[in-house]
Amino acid sequence: MKRLSHTLSRLFKTGLAAVLFLSLSLKAEAQGDDYNNHYKGLLGNRFDTLENWSCHFQFTTIEQGHPTFHALYSGQNSLQPASESHLSVTSTLFLGRRLWQGASIFLDAEIAGGEGMSYSLGLAGAANGETFRIGNPAPALYVARGYFEQNIALRSNLPTEHRSGEQNKIADNVPTSRITITVGKFSLADFFDDNAYSHDPRGEFMNWALMDNGAWDYPANTRGYTWGAVVELFEPGYEVRLSSVLVPKIANSEIYDLDIHKAHGETAEFVKKFNVLNYPGTIRILGFANFSRAPRYATAVQQMSEGDSALIKVIRGQLAGGQYGGVKYGWGLNVSQQLSTRLGLFSRVGWNDGQTATWAFTEIDRTASAGIRIRTDIEKRPDNNFGLAFIVNGISAAHRNYLNAGGYGFILGDGRLTHYGEEQIVEAFYKVKLIPAVWVTADYQFVVNPGYNRDRGPVQIFALRTHIEF
Repeated sequence: MKRLSHTLSRLFKTGLAAVLFLSLSLKAEAQGDDYNNHYKGLLGNRFDTLENWSCHFQFTTIEQGHPTFHALYSGQNSLQPASESHLSVTSTLFLGRRLWQGASIFLDAEIAGGEGMSYSLGLAGAANGETFRIGNPAPALYVARGYFEQNIALRSNLPTEHRSGEQNKIADNVPTSRITITVGKFSLADFFDDNAYSHDPRGEFMNWALMDNGAWDYPANTRGYTWGAVVELFEPGYEVRLSSVLVPKIANSEIYDLDIHKAHGETAEFVKKFNVLNYPGTIRILGFANFSRAPRYATAVQQMSEGDSALIKVIRGQLAGGQYGGVKYGWGLNVSQQLSTRLGLFSRVGWNDGQTATWAFTEIDRTASAGIRIRTDIEKRPDNNFGLAFIVNGISAAHRNYLNAGGYGFILGDGRLTHYGEEQIVEAFYKVKLIPAVWVTADYQFVVNPGYNRDRGPVQIFALRTHIEF
């Protein structure tokens, strides 16, 4: 533990050094470039720098833990009942460059380290969304994203709209009627299931089932990224997007399955924007189908009854022994609505068939969530805000039988599931902007039936998040 703490301390110092170096570099570049003859301020919420370049930085730490809670028994994948506290760290440098009219490339370098509580096991709605990017607890540098983007105007008679420079976006005037093609390495969550109030664990709710639809087993490696293509249609008032990407060869692994004829993930989404009493709202309808080597839960239970437990290792991500033909499909509904200048609400509902093993995200087959975000404006600090949300997660009968028979997924497994109950989670946070570019958030989560087990819990989870972004 001391070694890990020392390593994370060094990582923090490295991150601060990177901030300083990046700040000086950007200042010098902005002063000398013909495209931007004024420097817009280092410590703003974001860099709207050169028209041809995009450069942003983020650094996030989350210290999270829980006190001792009641548990009649525990298994290999249980959230441990003894009190614990763990630190996660991520730092990302976002770079973008315009190539020609409508075309850009983006490259993100990321460092992630630390771990979640009980190695992020035992909760279907895991409590720290940043641990999704951590494979090994030791800090590691890797390429998170590297992709090409091309915008193609469809109707020249429509006006353009200004798009501000932000992470992986170059400040530009883009056609309001266009097709955008993206090819390379990215996270599907960059494009699908967005929500104005609940999508980013670095600045909003931390729970996995609030950052994305929990029932969407979206294709990704251990850190949340994949390779593929996304095609988006943007029209005034609505959007349509389609994607085809790689899936893991082994459950929740870094290894991609390159047999794309048999293994791939398909996702589609329709987005409709509207106004209610002059306040914006959005509804998103998502559908997906993943094709992989994921075994069926019923097959695993049958083999276990015959004394063969090999498929448990496959489902746990410890063995690539599954046969092709596994299909998981489902849908999601995502709604956000601004109610006033200070208040917004959101809700998600999701479902998947729950017959094949979870392969990439988390072990949720049905989910429903709802919440509010309030901008407090206390002491003239408009960036301070409060969030409150409630989640109910469930699993299919086949998934339930598998866990009760002693099976393990890569997230859940208490050794048995004698008394099933829906996992219920309440999360509340208060976020304070200390100084420009630095936010601190206090977060609390209360979990009933962790891992769908009424014989364990409830659990109280406390967290403190520090986030730097510019």
